[in-house]
Amino acid sequence: MGKLLACAAIATSLLASSTPSLAAEKTITLAVENMYCADCPFIVRKSLEAVPGVSRAAVSYKEKTAVVTYDDSRAGVAALTHATTQAGYPSAPRS
Repeated sequence: MGKLLACAAIATSLLASSTPSLAAEKTITLAVENMYCADCPFIVRKSLEAVPGVSRAAVSYKEKTAVVTYDDSRAGVAALTHATTQAGYPSAPRS
């Protein structure tokens, strides 16, 4: 009985350690260029929301920023900045 429990414990720990790590939800603030009118934030937000893995995008015309929440296993910073740049609004992570 003891050997059976020991084998079960070892098998469980091996399975747990071989399970791939789960993706993390991340939030980043992007500095966005070329926003000159009140319609610009809408276009930037839509371009970001079209990126697979983005769950939320809030764009501020006043601050010239976009705060983006995304699944880092499906999207990355490069995909986010590429999306805004393709829409005519180059962006970069805000430092």
